[in-house]
Amino acid sequence: MKICRYVTRNTASPPSPRFGLIEGESVTEISGVPWGAWTRSAHFSRLADVRLLAPVEPSKIVCVGRNYAAHAAELGNEVPKEPLIFLKPSSSIVGPEEPVVLTKFSRQVEHEGELALVVGRRCSHLRDSDDALAYLLGYTCLNDITARDLQKSDVQFTRGKSFDTFCPVGPHIETDLDPASLHVETHVNGALRQSGKTSLMIYPVPFLVRWISRMMTLLPGDVIATGTPAGVGPLAAGDSVEVAVSGIGVLRNPVQAPQD
Repeated sequence: MKICRYVTRNTASPPSPRFGLIEGESVTEISGVPWGAWTRSAHFSRLADVRLLAPVEPSKIVCVGRNYAAHAAELGNEVPKEPLIFLKPSSSIVGPEEPVVLTKFSRQVEHEGELALVVGRRCSHLRDSDDALAYLLGYTCLNDITARDLQKSDVQFTRGKSFDTFCPVGPHIETDLDPASLHVETHVNGALRQSGKTSLMIYPVPFLVRWISRMMTLLPGDVIATGTPAGVGPLAAGDSVEVAVSGIGVLRNPVQAPQD
């Protein structure tokens, strides 16, 4: 099942975001939020007549750093002995086709394509015997845009990861997927920059969900970014960056110059 968040194009009044199910070339509206109680409505639109938004509205975005050995190595870092986590603010989220706006405070903004998890059930202090995947609603693509120079100068990650538009997510949530061996790729202007498989993660998806739940309560709708493969690289104004995850689709965003 493909769950999206969208607005209808060319309406007389300001469009109101809603959730829906992508079914072929149409979108069927649902009432409620997909990580809560919802029902299918009788209203549908052609997919061509809607604009997809970021499919999530999380209370927090929990990111996992250096979860691929090759990525840790390319930045001169050791593999972490336990998951390295940090937070991005929900204000950094943009959806498919929305611009990533570079910041005047950085001269080295880079892409990091990732598989993202969307939490479906409240979870806290999960045990090793708990089925962690049962707490997930589904999976989507995420681009953990990073001001690399600020990350290096600050040592910790908050400033370099948190600018507005630095967290593209989408194009939708796929609920029927096995995250164990998915291809994650990033293209910039059509050229392949990153390519890896989730089977190469140091800490796999079920482990991450259980481990993070012991640090903080995960709420329905929260997002976990699972880490990026090797090949991170710079973005410049005018670029088009695409993150593709097999079984989900392609998240595409243009890159714009900093605003005054």
